[in-house]
Amino acid sequence: MQDIIVGSEALAGGRVTRNDLRRRYVKLHHNVYAPQGMALSARDRAYAAWLWSQRKATLAGLSAAAMHGSRWLPADGPAELTRTRCGKAPGVQIHRDTLFDDEVCLVQSIDCTTVARTAFDIGRRLPGDEAVIRIDALLNATRLPLAEVSRIGARHPGARGIRSFRAAIGLVDGGAESPQETRVRLLLMRKGLPRPDTQIPVVNDYGRVVRRIDMGWPQFCVGVEYDGEQHWTDPAAHAEDITRLEFLAARGWLIVRVSARQLRYEPDDIVRRTLHALTQRGWVGR
Repeated sequence: MQDIIVGSEALAGGRVTRNDLRRRYVKLHHNVYAPQGMALSARDRAYAAWLWSQRKATLAGLSAAAMHGSRWLPADGPAELTRTRCGKAPGVQIHRDTLFDDEVCLVQSIDCTTVARTAFDIGRRLPGDEAVIRIDALLNATRLPLAEVSRIGARHPGARGIRSFRAAIGLVDGGAESPQETRVRLLLMRKGLPRPDTQIPVVNDYGRVVRRIDMGWPQFCVGVEYDGEQHWTDPAAHAEDITRLEFLAARGWLIVRVSARQLRYEPDDIVRRTLHALTQRGWVGR
C-alpha cells in the first residue's frame, strides 16, 4: 500500500524523477501513481482513492471493509469514498451520506466508517447474498457483535436501501470463514432446515477445544463442513481430514462434507444428505 505515491510529493522530496514516473510507475488517478506491475488489492485501491481526495475523504463500503481487514474482497472493484467534494474519477465511487461522528474512526491514520457503519452500508447497497457474504467476512475479521450493526440500522430507519439491509442482516453470521461457507449456510436455511450454529467447538478428553466444525446442530451432533479444493487434492490435507473425521466420529458427530463442485452443481444433494443426517439423529422437521 505504501508503494503508492503522490507524484508531486515524491518529486519534491527527491524520491523519484519525472523520468521515473513515466517509466517505472502507472498513473492510477490524478497525481497518484503505483509501481509498474504492482498487483493492486482492494486495500491498495482504497488508499489510492484516499490520496486522490487529497487525504480529505472518508473511506466507506468495501473500501472501509478492506481497511478493517476483511478478506475475500474483489481486487478490481471501485474504491468507495464519502465525506468529500472531489469530482469524479474512474474507479472511484462517491457516496453522499450523513455520518454521525461516532460512525467514523481512524485506521492507519485514514478516516474510515466504523465496522458497524460499514456493515450497514454494505447491507443496503449490495444485492442479496453478496451483501450477506461481505458482512459475514467483515464481522469474522473484526469480531464485532451483530447487535452493533443492528443498532446502526435502527438509528437510520429512513435510509435508502434499509429494507435490503434488514433482509441481509437477518441472514448474517460472522462465524463464516469463507464465502462458500456462507453460501452453504444460506442454501440449507432456504431449503427449510433449521438455522445452524457456526464454528462449533469440540473438546478433547481434557476439556480443551481442539477442533471446530464449520456449521451444524450440536443438539443433534450433526455438522456440515465445506472443504476447499486442497482437501481433495493435497495428500497432507486429505490425511488430516481422515484424522479429523475419526476424532469427530468418536465424539458422536455425523459430518456432511461439501465440495465446491457439489455446491455449484449438486445443491439439492447437499440438502438431501444433510436432511438425512438430521432425521437420523432425531430431528422431526417443522
